[in-house]
Amino acid sequence: QVQLVESGGGLVQAGGSLRLSCAASDIIFSAYNMGWYRQAPGKQRELVARITSGGTTNYADSVKGRFTISRDNAKNTVYLQMNSLKPEDTAVYYCNADATVGGLGRLEHWGQGTLVTISS
Repeated sequence: QVQLVESGGGLVQAGGSLRLSCAASDIIFSAYNMGWYRQAPGKQRELVARITSGGTTNYADSVKGRFTISRDNAKNTVYLQMNSLKPEDTAVYYCNADATVGGLGRLEHWGQGTLVTISS
């Protein structure tokens, strides 16, 4: 069974840093695009950053220059380095994996989420 397990969330002060990790199992990790999404209380889930299977990255405008997504295919892990954190970055962060596989169509998996709280 596919599992995406996030870790690294917590409480930090504004201006601080956190690194989130998402370890994947039972998928061909290198074939998947990996993303980080977040959902703040009362708001819709939004894309934070995404890295394709080929290594191309894209970011939400609100995190550009502060967050960096990376992946280690040998460890089946995707990371989100978050610097210069702001109170508005407070949210539950979710790991996402998606791929289009011939014969199976689009496959998508979600982690359970990790809470990030930024104090002012």
